[in-house]
Amino acid sequence: MSPTPPPFPASTVLGYPRIGPRRELKRALESYWEGRSTRAELERVGAGLREATWRRLAELSLEGLPSNTFSLYDQVLDTAVLLGAVPERYLAAGDPYFAMARGTEGLAPLRMTKWFDTNYHYIVPEIGPETVFKLDASKPLAEVREARALGYGTRPVVLGPVTFLLLADPSGAALDRLDEVLACYEELLAALAAEGVAWVQLDEPALVADRTPRELATAGAAYDRLGSAAARPGLFVATYFGDPGEALPVLAATPVEAIGVDLVRGGAAALPELPGKTVVAGVVSGRDVWRTPPGRALAALAGVRADRVTVSTSCSLLHVPYDVEAERDLDPGLRGRLAFAEQKVAEVVALSSALPSVPAGEGPRGAAVPSAPLTAPVPREGRSPYPVRAAAQAEHLRLPVLPTTTIGSFPQTGELRAARAAVAAGALEPDAYERLVEAEIERVIRLQERLGLDVLVHGEPERNDMVQYFAEHLDGFAVTRNGWVQSYGSRCTRPPILHGDVSRPGPITVRWASYAQSLTSRPVKGMLTGPVTIVAWSFVRDDLPLRDVVLQVADAVREEVRDLEAAGVSIIQVDEPALRELLPLRRASQPEYLEWSVSAYRRATSGAGDRTQIHTHLCYSDAGEILAAIDGLDADVTTIESARSGARILGAVGGFGRGLGPGVYDIHSPRVPDAGEVEDLLRATLRALPAERVWVNPDCGLKTRAYEEVEASLGNVVEAARRLRAELTDAGR
Repeated sequence: MSPTPPPFPASTVLGYPRIGPRRELKRALESYWEGRSTRAELERVGAGLREATWRRLAELSLEGLPSNTFSLYDQVLDTAVLLGAVPERYLAAGDPYFAMARGTEGLAPLRMTKWFDTNYHYIVPEIGPETVFKLDASKPLAEVREARALGYGTRPVVLGPVTFLLLADPSGAALDRLDEVLACYEELLAALAAEGVAWVQLDEPALVADRTPRELATAGAAYDRLGSAAARPGLFVATYFGDPGEALPVLAATPVEAIGVDLVRGGAAALPELPGKTVVAGVVSGRDVWRTPPGRALAALAGVRADRVTVSTSCSLLHVPYDVEAERDLDPGLRGRLAFAEQKVAEVVALSSALPSVPAGEGPRGAAVPSAPLTAPVPREGRSPYPVRAAAQAEHLRLPVLPTTTIGSFPQTGELRAARAAVAAGALEPDAYERLVEAEIERVIRLQERLGLDVLVHGEPERNDMVQYFAEHLDGFAVTRNGWVQSYGSRCTRPPILHGDVSRPGPITVRWASYAQSLTSRPVKGMLTGPVTIVAWSFVRDDLPLRDVVLQVADAVREEVRDLEAAGVSIIQVDEPALRELLPLRRASQPEYLEWSVSAYRRATSGAGDRTQIHTHLCYSDAGEILAAIDGLDADVTTIESARSGARILGAVGGFGRGLGPGVYDIHSPRVPDAGEVEDLLRATLRALPAERVWVNPDCGLKTRAYEEVEASLGNVVEAARRLRAELTDAGR
């Protein structure tokens, strides 16, 4: 029987940002990938970031310090390596870890998708019959030793076995391998116990979604077995992103000593009594940037009935920026309402100290001056029926079969980024910057013409980000200078802060779209971000229902659509990559969300005439699960990620009734697909859809790629489309 662990610390966090306050890890990763530095130099940057994190958490008086939350790319990929689940084809690569994440010239990477309902992306483990699980505990053990050498005792954090298997490909079937995986976890627990580790955190966020009786029984059996291990640390099982519901009593019936619950999203009212357990109560949100009202948090804590209560964040702080004190440009009144990672740690510590004494009764978190809520039903807005529009667009645009296009952005050059920074610093005149943007637009147009693309884009050189750019031009938003949040690998975003009513003072994109169209006789798409995505990828006020906030943004987007059309832009793309991301984890809440989110999109595009072709785009979010809702958006053409995920979407698109472009080029890998590979993907698409509805395009925008990769890849995409177009023409004769 395992020894009784010491009391769980009174205050902790489930994880912490790891990219670096100034994106130090991003720069180190990209330097290593480009061959400008060694793996040892990359590891030194990582060690420095870990040391700085532990030191700062200790300075803030946090009692329970986590370790093994740092990653060079992704914690799910780290878990695959921990368990030996590395597909054989990657073992011969120079660096198998990054080959799985990014691919190599001759090897495609593993699939990537969204981490539950967040904008973080994880690498999907691949488990086949040939997978042999074998523990490699070097990373978590090394970080425990590294922290101890600095004077810090830590709690290693590892993705739990049930969530790991539920997230793996093939979905669900991997649970059959649970016994083998649990043997690795038992070995890991013994190694951590031998290292003197008092507690280990096993993350099981999959348990807050709907789970079958078999899956719940599997979770119970897994933790019965791990809890019965003879040599182990104390077991803390963390659930987050919602209410664990029926999974909670299952966990409570096992020997685990501590259970984490998200009381921000899940609420304390339904929490059962948990005698004999420590409840790690997530009362400080890890998903937003608003300060936590202590009265509300303490009232939630007071409702927890357990042997011991620990104050924590609702989930890892991976999803928020580092420090609001770095944002001196923000309005002081707004800044005073904000809490980034460092401030949230301070809130956890303060709540832990004040737990017995502070009264309840505070107002809403991050409250702004409330607007009147929209109480009327969301209108089901739309345009003429699709066949009417399709005929009008075919006559107007005269595109060939299998039209080729891209998703919107082209590579952002160092010169452009430097010029944008110089304008912000007052070192470059806006007119000079705009001339640079115009020159880049012309470069992109001429490149696309030379490659032979049918529908062009202006490349978005004026945009720092597909959401932040719009936030900078809409009332109701604020933007940060240093509020970076990791999206995947080295990719970071700065989510805007949506703090007030949203409106559009004037046109945002019309100038650049019109200029691009003036350079060419081929159609150029106007590029907009949809209302759900703008809201999903921002930190959003919480004094209005989310639906009402999205509808405000939809009205602003509708005004922009009308102005683009009036300026002569015949194709307008309104992207909604976050549509699947915001889907509630529980099925009972999904129909209501899909109804208002789809209606918001139709509202945003409802002003367009029949000849104007509306496109939308979705990526890296298992969109096949909501294909009916995507069809309901009523866009004329939908482009969707497919190449990275092995064309999984094609199995579900047979009844899709509009134009569809399953991606044929994975832009999140540096590898260049050859024309034959693209042709194979197109042939698979043509087996699922009639040729007159098929579009040819990459998976996503090209912003993160280099021009030499892009030119070679798009050349191969166009060549493959031309070959098949010729075959179809010959067959028609």
